[in-house]
Amino acid sequence: MDQSSAKFIVDGNAYDLPVITGTEGEKGVDISKLRAQSNYVTFDQGFGNTSNCLSSITFLDGEQGVLRYRGYPIEQLAERSSFLETAYLLIYGELPNAEQLRSFSEAFTENSMIHEDMKNLFNGYPSTAHPMAILASMVCSLEAYYPDIDTMNPNPEEFDQIAAQLMSKIRTIAAFAYKKSIGEPFVYPRHDLEYVPNFLNMMFSSPTRAYKIYDEVVKAVKVLLILHADHEQNCSTSTVRLVGSAQSNLFASISSGICALWGPLHGGANEAVIDMLEAIHKGGGDVDHCLERAKDKTNPFRLMGVGHRVYKSYDPRAKIIKECAHDLLAKLGIHDPLLDIAMRLEEKVLKDSYFVDRNLYPNVDFYSGIIYKAVGIPRNMFTVMFAIGRMPGWIAHWREMKDSPGTRIGRPRQIYVGPHKRDYVPINKR
Repeated sequence: MDQSSAKFIVDGNAYDLPVITGTEGEKGVDISKLRAQSNYVTFDQGFGNTSNCLSSITFLDGEQGVLRYRGYPIEQLAERSSFLETAYLLIYGELPNAEQLRSFSEAFTENSMIHEDMKNLFNGYPSTAHPMAILASMVCSLEAYYPDIDTMNPNPEEFDQIAAQLMSKIRTIAAFAYKKSIGEPFVYPRHDLEYVPNFLNMMFSSPTRAYKIYDEVVKAVKVLLILHADHEQNCSTSTVRLVGSAQSNLFASISSGICALWGPLHGGANEAVIDMLEAIHKGGGDVDHCLERAKDKTNPFRLMGVGHRVYKSYDPRAKIIKECAHDLLAKLGIHDPLLDIAMRLEEKVLKDSYFVDRNLYPNVDFYSGIIYKAVGIPRNMFTVMFAIGRMPGWIAHWREMKDSPGTRIGRPRQIYVGPHKRDYVPINKR
């Protein structure tokens, strides 16, 4: 903590506000007592300049293109770590030793099944139901099937069990949701398969065919899950913390995050990228025309997957995913014209002053959809994959929020701009 202060001067009065300095030199002005002192609130639409918490989970420097989980660079984790190891790091703060990782993995195996009665809930959905709708409701309903656990204020052992349940069962729920959408019977998890292969087997195996698990596919999916595991105070993570601040249980809080992630401006963006690339391909592959439309302020067209709310340089995750997409398609012998279009778009964007001057660079969504497409993940499951990856981050933030001293229920203020006081008029006189 920094002992310095900032001055807020309004109506001739000066108020001293504490300055907070983070471990990486980030500075913030603490306005938590400003309204009590001055009756003023700050206005920050979209919370682009507002910090709602002190967090030790993820460091993000949008100016330099830096992303670290608990201090570890995302590049190192994507290359060397497993998804379970990264999840443990995010949730518990340190990389696990061999025994901790073994125990963590065993907990996933023990909790991979869902209650058989939950199959009745799946049967209640029409085949047209979006997998995200099923995922959100199923995760929320998990609380009803584990009444013996205090999911609002769990002790350490109960938290460990809940975390393992969520991380493991979300794969099963996601795969079952997909099977429901295509009218195939559910494939149960196998205890002999690791996290990613287990999920792929539940997704793509059937009574008439066994899914062949390729190491290249497992590696690509693992990398995407790690890159999506956390990203500081984004829309869905902030939602999880806000809902959790009301002392809502972990299942309900995570369900709210899934709903927030569903939006096309958040987790659904990679679907929009594939839609855009396919439209360009069907139109003859004219990348230049696409860029001109994007630069025309009167044109409603948007260049999806380019630009980011916090990154003012190249998204470090996009660099990793780009290489991963190249490697995967090459090893599988797939030639996808959408990848060619994406690469041509990226090349021109990085040289075009319009985009460079505005700090618009490819983000994590630009190439991730191409990988999912190559793996065989259907488009309506893209955001579900994002949710599976983001689960450890959501759990970590919920836990941090609950354990932080002085945590209060989230309650943003507003500046009212509606009508002045007016008297009620009976309907026959209006």
